[in-house]
Amino acid sequence: MIIISACLLGIKCRYDGKRLKPRRKLPKEQIIPACPEQLGGLSTPRLKVTINAKGRVINEKGEDVTRNFRLGANEVLKIARMFGVKKAFLKSDSPSCGSNGITAKRLERAGIKVVWVD
Repeated sequence: MIIISACLLGIKCRYDGKRLKPRRKLPKEQIIPACPEQLGGLSTPRLKVTINAKGRVINEKGEDVTRNFRLGANEVLKIARMFGVKKAFLKSDSPSCGSNGITAKRLERAGIKVVWVD
């Protein structure tokens, strides 16, 4: 079992509400699609965010949504542990799933191998 960023499968969950074309070169194993931002209680579409120097996640209106991102990361980790997931394929350049993302870091700290996909 592996976790894959839901947006990589063409699920309409990106911050801007747009759908990515499904990636064709994804593993053929049993997959669990997950969007940490939705699991953290954020809507789709939602405001674009950045992670500041203090590690806080701030949206375009200046609102701190760090709690939502942490909650979503915890939920993805909970799912991973429930199903014995050892690997996750995550969307690169995402504040949740990218190499500096909240969820990616949480999964790596838990010993789950993370692979980033463009």
